Amino acid sequence: MSSSDHEEMPVAAEDEAVAVGLTPRQARMIRVTMGWVVLAGMAVLLWIRLEQSQSVLVMGVYGLAMVLCGVVIELSRHGRTRLGTYLLGLVLVAALGADWLLP
Repeated sequence: MSSSDHEEMPVAAEDEAVAVGLTPRQARMIRVTMGWVVLAGMAVLLWIRLEQSQSVLVMGVYGLAMVLCGVVIELSRHGRTRLGTYLLGLVLVAALGADWLLP
């Protein structure tokens, strides 16, 4: 192996490392999109619950979940994607759990 062969190997390894994963901008856009999808889903569930005449407490849970989805979207837009993802998961689980547990 010549010295030029050794120089090419690290460059190829660096190119592969750069190609793997998402850029911060792509990650933010994915989280913002996820936030909008969950927000729309919560709005649909709230609409369904309103037609079923559920309790005001359940309506409040869905309203709070929708507000927190908006917070997640803003966090993601400002680069706090991991925090936004954790909060989005927590909001989704809490809202669905509260809907199941509350009368």
